[in-house]
Amino acid sequence: MTPKKRKLALVATAAATVTIAAAIPFTVFAEAPLPPEHGEFVKEVVDLTNEHRKDHGCGKLTMDTELSVPAQEHSQDMADNDFMSHTGSDGRDPGQRVSDSDYPGQYRAENVAAGYTTPEKVVDGWMNSEGHRANILNCELEDIGVGYAENEDSEYRSYWTQNFGVQ
Repeated sequence: MTPKKRKLALVATAAATVTIAAAIPFTVFAEAPLPPEHGEFVKEVVDLTNEHRKDHGCGKLTMDTELSVPAQEHSQDMADNDFMSHTGSDGRDPGQRVSDSDYPGQYRAENVAAGYTTPEKVVDGWMNSEGHRANILNCELEDIGVGYAENEDSEYRSYWTQNFGVQ
């Protein structure tokens, strides 16, 4: 078996204010918890993101489980179906995924990336991309949810999602 070339990709989106309506409850963690190293990756992405925000005068983002559910779901969808996009394999966009969750606030932005092997590398990639950087350094944002998934048989192997919101 020949090793696959690692590809890197980034996509950013910001949304106009979206009012979150009644949500259909679901969880992706109950049946498939994150492996411990993935949980550490998620925590490190939040910590690194908050370090950049602090350096630019923004408040600390609060990790929100209800924003993390659609982020994890989307990262796993990209890994399972071997693609990288803001639109899921089911056709839902980030705002729809968050509105289908139990997040009580308003979805504001999403960063996705693929091919980055560590939290440091993915956050550096986002910070070196104008749209992603703008999402991370948007001082109006209060909450963050992060997802991470791997699939060694896919094009990019590692898939990352950040969801941002306000309450």
